Amino acid sequence: MKIKSEKDFWSGLMFIVVGAAFAWGATAYSFGSSARPGPAYFPFGLGVLMALLGAAVLFKAMTFEVEGGDEIGDWPLKQAGYILVAVVIFGAALPKLGMAISLPLLIAVSSLASGEFRIKEVAANAAILTVGSWGIFIKGLGLTIPLWPVFGAA
Repeated sequence: MKIKSEKDFWSGLMFIVVGAAFAWGATAYSFGSSARPGPAYFPFGLGVLMALLGAAVLFKAMTFEVEGGDEIGDWPLKQAGYILVAVVIFGAALPKLGMAISLPLLIAVSSLASGEFRIKEVAANAAILTVGSWGIFIKGLGLTIPLWPVFGAA
């Protein structure tokens, strides 16, 4: 059987593997019942749905003809490096600098991965996402994430 779209083939395979891993990992927890779902209920269902979605994408890649074959091409290692560095900086900065500084820093550094970096758009994106994250995680869910920098803490 011939692969008709490389991108769809590999993305479908990735979805199947990640979905199966989540579903398998969820089996270590209690499922509970439909009325009182346990901690395994959601990740197992999500993993199965992800694997099914991957199977559908994989099936499409093997059966439907795509013009040009959608080859994968070169791996964008420089862009992946920017994203990795941004996440590491965010993880290290959040406890000391708080969400108000570390989240815009994450957005600014990860935006460098795009060839379409515009400072006004990055600033607007950072402001909207920071306010939204504050509203969801700190106010809505009541998580103890520092909003502002913490000075003098050990």
